Amino acid sequence: MKAIGTTGPRPVSDPAALIAFDAPEPQLRPRDLLVAVKAVSLNPVDVKVRANRRPQAGETSVLGYDAAGVVIGVGAEVSLFNIGDEVFYAGQIDRPGSNAERQAVDERIVGLKPRTLNFAEAAALPLTAITAWELLFDRMKADREEDESLLIVGGAGGVGSILIQIAKAMTKLRVIATASRPKTRQWCLDLGADQVVDHSGPIDQALAAAGERAPKFIAALTETPSHFEALTRAVAPQGVIGAIDDFNGLPIELLKQKAAGFVWEFMFTRPVHQTPDMIRQHQLLNAVSEMVDAGAIRTTLTRNLGRLSVETLLDGHRQLESGSTIGKVALEGF
Repeated sequence: MKAIGTTGPRPVSDPAALIAFDAPEPQLRPRDLLVAVKAVSLNPVDVKVRANRRPQAGETSVLGYDAAGVVIGVGAEVSLFNIGDEVFYAGQIDRPGSNAERQAVDERIVGLKPRTLNFAEAAALPLTAITAWELLFDRMKADREEDESLLIVGGAGGVGSILIQIAKAMTKLRVIATASRPKTRQWCLDLGADQVVDHSGPIDQALAAAGERAPKFIAALTETPSHFEALTRAVAPQGVIGAIDDFNGLPIELLKQKAAGFVWEFMFTRPVHQTPDMIRQHQLLNAVSEMVDAGAIRTTLTRNLGRLSVETLLDGHRQLESGSTIGKVALEGF
């Protein structure tokens, strides 16, 4: 089958950073679905893996996570889906990816695609929606009835764009997003943010200037090391900061006097470690799908690059590396 992958770490400027090749057909595990991939979307993890993955000599690793498609086969123990179902999912970091004609994926991390979205619009949602949901409810333990504030650092990015919507649709939290450009500021407001503050300077000062109270919850989605000290000053006593980006050596001790917490969110934890609650991702994706169809939240797709090819996929990787992407970028299947 057709697929796009990497043979080793290369910069996006290298024409061989991604290559098209004939991949073997997926082999189904007992709880796997075989999905005909109709659309995919890109996330920062796609760029990181392309720049760092080292397959065994002579092998090509299929990349890609977010996808939407149609179930065309099922494993022996599948019980949640039927052949013909339209689905969406974020896949696993330790299995062949979605940049292929067909993909095997565990049904416990798959949801029914929103009926009101096309495949590209749906493919923009899974990874960021899982990340946002798990960060807010499973990691930071936000109560849906709390009269508190949520600060989202990087509100116009992929995760921020859906976290704004999930928080507004499912909680009573006051949602404050950060953005530094007029276009990204307006995007956050359009998605439902109650307030937008500038993150180009100290965020605690921006919050104070806007008259905002100390947020109990802070979702640190981007450039966390450069913002961290300001966030420790901003967070409410007994609050929590949750992060998703990659870094080392934060001065966590700055949180001690506030008895504030710090948590990580990594949406691949459940499938990689086959946790007993792995099916939570299936359940939350179905809930997101229902909210989309009810009009409570919308797709975060802002650009469709057309049919999946080496050229269009590299274009998407370049756009993500530019650091200026608003929302999500998607591609149609082969």
